[in-house]
Amino acid sequence: MLVLLLSVAIIILDQVTKQWVTMQFYLGESIPVIPGFFNLSYVRNTGAAWGMLGGLNGLLVGMSLGVLLILIFFRRSFLTDTLIHRLALAFMIGGIVGNLLDRVRLQYVVDFLDFYWRIHHFPAFNVADSAICVGVGLYMVSTLFPPKTTAPE
Repeated sequence: MLVLLLSVAIIILDQVTKQWVTMQFYLGESIPVIPGFFNLSYVRNTGAAWGMLGGLNGLLVGMSLGVLLILIFFRRSFLTDTLIHRLALAFMIGGIVGNLLDRVRLQYVVDFLDFYWRIHHFPAFNVADSAICVGVGLYMVSTLFPPKTTAPE
């Protein structure tokens, strides 16, 4: 139940924030929030991360659906029934579905979180992208550094 509720919460937060950006900003508009570090910017991304595979929306929809089905149907093959793995699964599902909704409805993904430092600029992203990264990060950390178990005395 935790996975379902958290996934739905992430999807709702993602879609509400994207809707807010599209209603408050014109395409390409950027407003500094923390000058020299963080802007809110309305960007349309037709690709995946960093614009890779731009314009290949059908392929990206298919890949998203494929990963989503693998996560749902084969989760017991690579996830344990621990809190950290349930959280990882919820974040990944919520993020994938959030961006998938954009790809199907709009043919692009709305991005708006825009970070930079001096001459270094990170590509804009959104709540769904963040959730996917958090989910994958949780999974990687829990796999690379599993909790230590003690031998019974």
